[in-house]
Amino acid sequence: MSFCDDCFKGVTHEGTPKGHWEKIGGIDCYVGIPSDIEYPKDKALLFLSDVFGMQLVNNRLLVDDFAANGILTYGVDYFFGDPMPADAMNSETFDRDAWRAQHGYDRTRPAVDAVIAALKEKGIQSFGATGYCFGAAYTVPLAIENVIQVAAVSHPSRLKVPEDLEKYASVSKAPFLINSCEVDAMFPKESQAKADEIFGNDKFAPGYKREYFPGCKHGFAVRGDMNDTKVKAGKEGAFKATVEWMKKCL
Repeated sequence: MSFCDDCFKGVTHEGTPKGHWEKIGGIDCYVGIPSDIEYPKDKALLFLSDVFGMQLVNNRLLVDDFAANGILTYGVDYFFGDPMPADAMNSETFDRDAWRAQHGYDRTRPAVDAVIAALKEKGIQSFGATGYCFGAAYTVPLAIENVIQVAAVSHPSRLKVPEDLEKYASVSKAPFLINSCEVDAMFPKESQAKADEIFGNDKFAPGYKREYFPGCKHGFAVRGDMNDTKVKAGKEGAFKATVEWMKKCL
């Protein structure tokens, strides 16, 4: 499945991550544990990142933000320490095709499965997943397989529309949130409309919601320019919607 240019572009955000790295099921994870907040110890959110992985400060700050809202969160390093480097956002020479060839679904998905299995052994009984761009192509299959109990995606990429959405609607029990935007070659307005057609008007019993953020483009929820007021509002809106969805449904 393909990518678009916006999958590889964006702005690095400022901030100091507060979480920690931990090996879970043999896989490195960036972990956000709520502090000074009572939170359910048997529920966890899987943070499934874009191509820049958990090494990108933007992604770690988002994990921290979920934890600050009382959600135990695990950012899975399914790139095994080899994500697309942050400086590739501004590089015309980085070999995207070579990188993609080394990080196919057959190699990366087992990392997610290993983390889930290990967390179950630690007492986690319910899982939510939030997938950004690249990560949506893991969130949706996890929901279709009913491995997770709640799903959220932001500017999803590499989904087959309508096939993946129709399968989701027919077999999944996981409430589904989509954070969409105005300019998105990976999930354009036609795909957004198709999602509403398949899931909307209470057709999907577990629950469905699609948020739409004007003035934003693919990548806004992770790598958007915070100096752009519309993008800032979109990034914050997508995060708020995801937190509320997880707290309501997980």
